[in-house]
Amino acid sequence: MTSHVNQEEVEQINQARRMQRSALSNLLRKYGLQIGIVAVALLVWIAFVIGSPRAFLALPIYQAFMSTTPFFTIIALPLTLVIIAAEMDLSFPSIMSWGMVGFTLMFTWTGSLELAVLACLLCGLIAGLLNGFIVVALGIPSLVATIGTQFFWRGAVLVITGGTGASLIATQETLLHHVMVGRLFGKIPMQMLWAILIAVLIWIILNRHAFGAHVYLVGDNVESAKLMGINVGRTRVMVFALVGVAAALSGLIASLEVLYYWPTLGEGYMLSTLSSVFLGGTSVFGGTGTIFGTFVASFIIGAINAGIVAAGLTGFWTQVIYGLIIVLSVSMHSVLRRHLA
Repeated sequence: MTSHVNQEEVEQINQARRMQRSALSNLLRKYGLQIGIVAVALLVWIAFVIGSPRAFLALPIYQAFMSTTPFFTIIALPLTLVIIAAEMDLSFPSIMSWGMVGFTLMFTWTGSLELAVLACLLCGLIAGLLNGFIVVALGIPSLVATIGTQFFWRGAVLVITGGTGASLIATQETLLHHVMVGRLFGKIPMQMLWAILIAVLIWIILNRHAFGAHVYLVGDNVESAKLMGINVGRTRVMVFALVGVAAALSGLIASLEVLYYWPTLGEGYMLSTLSSVFLGGTSVFGGTGTIFGTFVASFIIGAINAGIVAAGLTGFWTQVIYGLIIVLSVSMHSVLRRHLA
């Protein structure tokens, strides 16, 4: 009798352990990307603190991160949706500048900052919709299409502006300037709060809205998505449109921060933005990715340049590391894809 009871107790203990292991396995499958990127962030931070304690244990460097990193974070967040949908958009650096053409022209003509902001975002929306139309209606691969539109919008900017910039000093003491790039409590850059707000909105769209489920399905298996009644074309157009609006908004914030619009605005953001998306766990093959991962990864990328300089290396190492991040991230997803197939 006692032996029988003991066997039941052992079986109950074993069953409880199996349930715990199963729960842990499910947790890792569900949140593995997020846990991984947080671990990477902690390791990078510890390495920088050890290498440059004076810089990375002081507040100013983190204020600098919050001031500049959102410029590409705001674009990387909706770009994550594009890549999850198994597409690519390389036109966003030019759209940043194109949106500011709309802003400066409208502000010059009307003197209204409200209309200028609306024109900026509308220019970004039009550029994004054009990308989507070329990809969906004409069947051109998004990589090729957006390389073409990148040159087109940059050329349009240079033709309209004649290669000359525009001062934004007139916006310095306005509500727009304080809301977009002011300092909350005198310390926290408002662009950081905008990045957090956009991250929350995109996360809700991707994880709590039917559109987000459609994005995942289109990226994972487009034929299955069609059989399920999903409008694949509309989904693709919408993700490109989101990137267009985000790029224009980012260009506006970056220009207001320095109170000047340069026609070359956006150049230099390509690698950092793509690196943020891929390091954050988004697969270039589509169907996989997280907004949280992209958000955390963007600040890892933002810290790399400062960490390299603080460690006494030249800034040229930054592009080497960005390139390695992209290659290693894509390679990792390729290996995992073959292993799990």
